Amino acid sequence: MSDSDDHPTRPAGAQRRLTMQKIHVLLKKEELDGERLDSKVVIVLDILFATTTMVGVLADGATAVLPMPDGDAALAEVARHPAGSCLLAGELNAETLPGFLSATPANLLAEGVKGRALVYATTNGTPAVLAARSAHAVFVAALTNARAVVDHVVRHHPDRTVLLVCAGSAGRFNLEDFYGAGYLVSLFRAAAGQREYTDAALAADLLHAQGEGQPEERHALWLARVGQRMLSKGLESEVRYAARKSWLDVVPCFDGERVVPA
Repeated sequence: MSDSDDHPTRPAGAQRRLTMQKIHVLLKKEELDGERLDSKVVIVLDILFATTTMVGVLADGATAVLPMPDGDAALAEVARHPAGSCLLAGELNAETLPGFLSATPANLLAEGVKGRALVYATTNGTPAVLAARSAHAVFVAALTNARAVVDHVVRHHPDRTVLLVCAGSAGRFNLEDFYGAGYLVSLFRAAAGQREYTDAALAADLLHAQGEGQPEERHALWLARVGQRMLSKGLESEVRYAARKSWLDVVPCFDGERVVPA
């Protein structure tokens, strides 16, 4: 009997399912290589606050989030929609853009988002989502919906390499995004099935585990450079909102133009 007789030819899809899923963390959006994403699942994280805001407004009934690269693009996009059908929010370097609503989650939710689209421009989070558009699938995650996103990916993309992309800040590493990635890694590790974890993924998991049970003032979101800046601006309630884990069930998916519930 030949080797080929020992291992009958399987359909291509069945062979692909034998591949062990790999989980990797990118420390900043600039590490994304758009030409190598077509077979991968990307999960974008900008904990303070872009992805937390996107998750929050979709959970609260917004019809879609339209991520924009900058304020000018956002203004042009809003002009294409009927008056009152969209909210316009955005920031540049943590300062609300003139004529825009605040980009932070709780403040924006107070404006009333149900039934409307959000046109949204931020310094790091929305460019990170746009940079991932060539991937097989792109999801938006925060601490607030992490379990829902991981459960969805495990169920629907069990054999795809997963890139957890920390948005970072203008090319710099952000502690809070890495902490968020670590939380997602911990959820993947707790899920059924075997996976391969890169050193970056394991490092994020270890950081997250070390932070568990710490008092608020020792929490990664409070210690992080961006977190400290938000606290100095009087946004502690927004940081506290972003720190709540897995209390929202929405799974935002980017279709190349809009972020909508999967």
